[in-house]
Amino acid sequence: MNPQESQLNYAFGDTLPAPGTVLEVAPDVFWLRMGLPFALDHINLWLLRDRDEAGGQGDGWTVIDCGINNDATRSSWESVFAHALDGIPVRRVIVTHCHPDHVGLADWLCKKWNAPLWMTTGEYGFARMMSASLPGVDGTAMLPHFQRHGLNDPDTLERLQNRKSYYPTLVPAVPDAYVRMQDQQAFRIGAHDWRVITGFGHSPEHAALYCADLNLLISGDMVLPRISTNVSVFAVEPEANPVQLYLDSLQKFTDLPADTLVLPSHGKPFRGLHTRITQLAEHHRDRLEEVVVACATPQSAADIVPVMFRRALDAHQMTFALGEALAHLHKLWFDGVLKRVVDEHGTFRFQAA
Repeated sequence: MNPQESQLNYAFGDTLPAPGTVLEVAPDVFWLRMGLPFALDHINLWLLRDRDEAGGQGDGWTVIDCGINNDATRSSWESVFAHALDGIPVRRVIVTHCHPDHVGLADWLCKKWNAPLWMTTGEYGFARMMSASLPGVDGTAMLPHFQRHGLNDPDTLERLQNRKSYYPTLVPAVPDAYVRMQDQQAFRIGAHDWRVITGFGHSPEHAALYCADLNLLISGDMVLPRISTNVSVFAVEPEANPVQLYLDSLQKFTDLPADTLVLPSHGKPFRGLHTRITQLAEHHRDRLEEVVVACATPQSAADIVPVMFRRALDAHQMTFALGEALAHLHKLWFDGVLKRVVDEHGTFRFQAA
């Protein structure tokens, strides 16, 4: 355990739910863990028992996040349906944000249970655009975007050229309609009220969910215990400042109690929310300081990748690393610390202002 992790309290130790099973982490709140075929090899999903206390349509379940579209994830869900739902139907599917591990099987789940999809408008719109591979958000849009920022490795460029269908493979469809979630909106699930807390920088309009009765935060990807949330500049919004958006969004969680049980999308449930917010802010401060030092001479985002990431990266990881390197350059550029110039090859470079 690294020193930062030792400052957090993992509520269930090393206990993990086995594939296709659930683990109750709070009254009527259950933890599922699904595999991912990436270096980040799992995602946490959540099932909330929606007890009908008002004589409506009967008890049901609310699903929060869905996993990617593959046979293994569908098989895990089928096991959960058979053994963990007590014969009670899924009545609502909530998706925190548009990334494939969260929304991938939303359409399948919604159709299977005839259940509505709940998302913020920003996340729903981007999921629809990317699933349809619209120009600007399809995989190949990254190629000229990253080339302008110094990426010239032939192997990586070839892999990016072949990624047009990458998102639709993991998210083959998104429901045609949805129920909008908005910041600070409150709604009831079973015996408890939940409040939406939107966040930015990682994705267009990420929705975390907080329940004061249970003192519990379903944080999605906004607050993770082991790793820092990716914040990247992508082709569709080339002048974005996601590091600033993310740091500002973290402050929206500081009014929650210090002993809030955090249920993250990756890693294990933990207590120590305020500590982790401080750690994440310090992480970005340290990375920004490293970037400033490197930019004593003009640097492209591709030049900054090995400064921030001191390990070998595959093509999938490189896209996130390059996007994050550019995000840190952009914050310093927006802050006036760096200036941006275009060199004789048409590459953006950043140097001390």
